[in-house]
Amino acid sequence: MFDSVLVANRGEIARRIIRTVRGMGLRAVAVYSEADADLPFVREADDAVLLGPANPAQSYLDIDKVLQAARATGARAVHPGYGFLAENAAFARAVIEAGLVWIGPDPKAIEQMGDKINARNLMEAAGVPVAAGTREPVSDLEQARRAAEEIGFPVMVKAAGGGGGIGMGVARDDESLTKAFEQACRAAARFGGEPAILLERYIERARHVEVQILGLADGTVVALGERDCSVQRRHQKVVEESPSPGVSPELRERMLAAAVRAGEAVSYRGAGTVECLVDADAQDFVFLEMNTRLQVEHPVTELVTGLDLVEHQIRVAAGEVYSVEPRVSGHAIEFRVYAEDPRRFLPGPGKISVWEEPEGEGVRIDSGYAAGNTVTPFYDPLTAKLCVVGATREEALERGRQAVAGFRIEGPKHNLPFCAELLDHPEFVSGDYDTGLVSRMRNA
Repeated sequence: MFDSVLVANRGEIARRIIRTVRGMGLRAVAVYSEADADLPFVREADDAVLLGPANPAQSYLDIDKVLQAARATGARAVHPGYGFLAENAAFARAVIEAGLVWIGPDPKAIEQMGDKINARNLMEAAGVPVAAGTREPVSDLEQARRAAEEIGFPVMVKAAGGGGGIGMGVARDDESLTKAFEQACRAAARFGGEPAILLERYIERARHVEVQILGLADGTVVALGERDCSVQRRHQKVVEESPSPGVSPELRERMLAAAVRAGEAVSYRGAGTVECLVDADAQDFVFLEMNTRLQVEHPVTELVTGLDLVEHQIRVAAGEVYSVEPRVSGHAIEFRVYAEDPRRFLPGPGKISVWEEPEGEGVRIDSGYAAGNTVTPFYDPLTAKLCVVGATREEALERGRQAVAGFRIEGPKHNLPFCAELLDHPEFVSGDYDTGLVSRMRNA
């Protein structure tokens, strides 16, 4: 086992990784930008290195600076967290070539899953269900029209690279296809690539359900249950829960088996997530994408399995050989607490004057801020993850209501009022909801 880990990230995920690293008796090294100098993760690390200005390109995304920080502090391994460089195969290779341990999957797996079209084709070959869609990149509108005609409207149009739901759009006819295609092309350009676009059949009443997998050092891939991520705004997750209330035992068994096949197909090591779309009416599923990193919503899996996923990432990266027998018990829900307007979901940065976290049985807070800190406009507005767990979903919902009511934030805008509204919404309370829930709430 190496003796130190550099955390190449910021905010709540850096703080959460540092907690496990230090708990394992290892030395934790943080890197930070000028804008983040006062955040808790910086002072909680054993060592911290300033990378540069707030601009991510000059700090968190600068591979040379991150590697220089590792050399300067004697760090022996690098954990990327999520976002920034986490799914950058070039960064993973640079870490390995520098003689450091990369806490993540093989760079080849990152590349294979980073292109949605390539990933889709690989999964189909591995026997994982995929939606009807394009098998080659669509580079112009005429190609898109022919593909849509073959697949049949409605279709989902999205950039072949990138993630987080950015640039995705639904086309129900030729006119809306033009708009969705242009939107996806702009998203592809932001990721620095060619306008490679993917079209897939759109599921009208879909749930977004993902399976957490763990690839062990001996080559074994295990599934650690599923998470329902259907509460979304602009195709981006806001609330997640495990187990999914919309998945039958038979469907769950098929999804977990498919996720294991997906991991085995790319010789996956460490923590990863196989994301699927579930047809809520037909109780069937198709592969969506694979995230080759730790997910934002990993705490709900930890709460129902009792496993520390970061610890397992580190142990696998260190080459430890052991087995894991996953057992899921209880029900967990995560609420992403964003510094944003709770009605329109637009960022609302500002200085935090009051930050009081709720406490109580079954409550977990993964936060990146404290009173006196400033939420800046330079990064994602996620400030904390409020998680609750109970013996049943009903108990988790009630603990969620109490915890949301007990979380006090003053200064920046925040979406806790939305979380409270959601917890009393009939569709969410019943468990019978889909990815259109937030839109219906806001358009009611």
